[in-house]
Amino acid sequence: MSSHPGPMPPLNKALQAWVLKAFPRDTAQGVDYLHPAGDPGLFGPASVTWRIHADFPGMLAGGLCALMLQTLHPRALAAIWDNSRFRQDLVGRLRRTTAFVGGTTYAPLAAAEHMIERVRSIHAGIRGTSADGEPYSADDPELLVWVHVTEAYAFLQGFRRYGPMPVPDWAADAYYNEVRCIAQALGARDVPSSQAQVHHYLGAVRGQLRYDERSREVLRVLGTIRLPVPAPALSRELFMHAGAALLPGWAGTMLRHTPMQRARMRIAAATLRGLAPAFRASLPDGIAAQSCRRLGLEPELLHRFVPPSR
Repeated sequence: MSSHPGPMPPLNKALQAWVLKAFPRDTAQGVDYLHPAGDPGLFGPASVTWRIHADFPGMLAGGLCALMLQTLHPRALAAIWDNSRFRQDLVGRLRRTTAFVGGTTYAPLAAAEHMIERVRSIHAGIRGTSADGEPYSADDPELLVWVHVTEAYAFLQGFRRYGPMPVPDWAADAYYNEVRCIAQALGARDVPSSQAQVHHYLGAVRGQLRYDERSREVLRVLGTIRLPVPAPALSRELFMHAGAALLPGWAGTMLRHTPMQRARMRIAAATLRGLAPAFRASLPDGIAAQSCRRLGLEPELLHRFVPPSR
């Protein structure tokens, strides 16, 4: 194994402290990412997913983008509205989502499967009626597809905008094909498995979407979130606007982004793009790196896409 590259520069140290305060390691649900040796988990080190999900700036901005998209679906939003303490504990919700995505990506197989079963059991108890009288259930295959696609789309866009390398089309298709296994394990059906299918799906579902009072309230709460980090307001503005910059154009129109908001998105996107290398350098021992070591591999392998062998 390679040795540590030396003392960490002050900016990297500050960013490391920021990340660990926002997303403490103790939220990892007790998962040991270093053992058992040789366990590849659900995806393994050759997967595109291991590379996309290893990039913190793209994943956090992408996660916020996905939340914004999800506020536009009345039934999906009703499940959050009726069954979530999002007003009181939005930070906790973000941390739990982060732990689930990280765990199902990198954890040993048994731990990843346990996380999926736990979420399935939670979903089974979530039922209700949307604001316009439509019944919903958290394990509805259609809603599971919507939540999955918005997240996968946003994570991929986050990597493309803020990540360390371009994403070839074959890798984007492989990513969508890989991550659909999580949605399917949760109960989704007919999950898009390529860029073309995701594009078609988003076009087909747009007629069901709506920007209403509930959407505005959830976005208001999201826009006032206070992460337990230094400069919380500045941090929120940076990642919120960098996340909004990832939205498809039609979503920005639905959300009624003003010219001033769009200008802030461009500034935030450029700022996060500039800070992204320092964020990456500040997190040399995260769960992606630990998982590589579980398999006797150097984390540097995540810095390039490996085309599938013919």
